[in-house]
Amino acid sequence: MTREHTYPVVVTWTGNKGTGTSGYRDYGREHELTTEGPPAIAGSSDPAFRGDPTRWNPEQLLVGALSQCHMLSYLHKCAVAGVVVTEYVDNAVGTMAETAVGGHFTEAVLRPSITVTSPDMVDAATELHEDAHKACFIASSVNFPVRVEPTIRVVEP
Repeated sequence: MTREHTYPVVVTWTGNKGTGTSGYRDYGREHELTTEGPPAIAGSSDPAFRGDPTRWNPEQLLVGALSQCHMLSYLHKCAVAGVVVTEYVDNAVGTMAETAVGGHFTEAVLRPSITVTSPDMVDAATELHEDAHKACFIASSVNFPVRVEPTIRVVEP
């Protein structure tokens, strides 16, 4: 039996400067993402497309979703395998190519830096990234490659 999950999100445009979209330069790209529970996320377009650089843009949110999903899958796999992770920081980056009719992501690279508590855990900690990548719902849903380049270090308690 297949289980389905739904994720309702409301996107509200807040960039009307009084004349709506009367001209390309006459409106702001500001918007808010909301859903029941967490606080709103202030969004805009990428600054290259007249967006507000102090707000999240959709491209950043996509890369963030890939990174979050991988991290959550990875931490679960580590917990089940007995690999004790004490720190996880990912410096993820996505690359988008602009075309005449829009654009598309060409790849995303996740670069998690993970700390484990024993040298004996390094091999398993490295290998579990492949399992986590396969388990990540978001990575399985995109049509561009998502590479994972982990760094594992040991800090014994």
